Amino acid sequence: MLNYIWAGMILVGVIYGAISGRMADITNAALDSAGDAVSLCITMIGVMALWVGLMEIAQKSGLIAKLTRGIQPFINFLFPRIPAGHPAREYISTNLIANVLGLGWACTPAGLKAMEALAKLEEERGNPTYLGDGKSAGGKRERVASNEMCTFLILNISSLQLIPVNMIAYRSQYGSVNPAGIIAPAIVATFISTLVAVVYCKGKDSRKRRV
Repeated sequence: MLNYIWAGMILVGVIYGAISGRMADITNAALDSAGDAVSLCITMIGVMALWVGLMEIAQKSGLIAKLTRGIQPFINFLFPRIPAGHPAREYISTNLIANVLGLGWACTPAGLKAMEALAKLEEERGNPTYLGDGKSAGGKRERVASNEMCTFLILNISSLQLIPVNMIAYRSQYGSVNPAGIIAPAIVATFISTLVAVVYCKGKDSRKRRV
C-alpha cells in the first residue's frame, strides 16, 4: 500500500510540475535529493559500523554479560516464562541495552537472534510452528507470534533512549547548530512510550492468562 501511495505522490508532483512549467525544478530537486541520500547512507554506514564494533567488543569483554545480569529483574518481570539461562534472555538484554544507549541499527543483530531464540523456545515447548485456524492468501497456515515475541517487539519499538545517536547523526549531517539538542526531548518521549508499552504488554498478558 505504501508503494502505491508514494508512487501516486511522485506522479502527481511530476504532472503538476509539467503543467506549471517547473520540470527543471523537479529534475534539480530529484538529483539533489539523490546525492543527499547517498551521502547520508555513507555517513550512517560509518556510524553503524562503529557502534556494532563497540557492541561486539563489549560483548566479548564481558561488559554486556554484566549489564545483562543487572537488568535481569526487569527481564523477569516482562518475560517470566522464559527459562533462566535461556539464550533468548541474553539476546533480549543486548538488544535493550543497545536501544537504551541509542545505538539504533547496532541493536538489530541481537533483535533478530532474540526472535530466533524465542521461536526455538516455542518449539522446545512443543508448540507447533504454525498456530491458529487462519490461513494466508496462498493457502498456508499463518505463523502466529508467541506472547514473548509480541512483548519483545513492542518493547523494542518503544525503547527508552538515553543518547539518540542516529538522530544526532542525522541532525549533524543536515547542518543543525546543536545536533545534541534532541537528547532531552528524546529521553522524555521514549520514557513515556516505554512506560506505556510495559503497561500495555502486562495488561494484555494478564488478560490472555485469564482467557
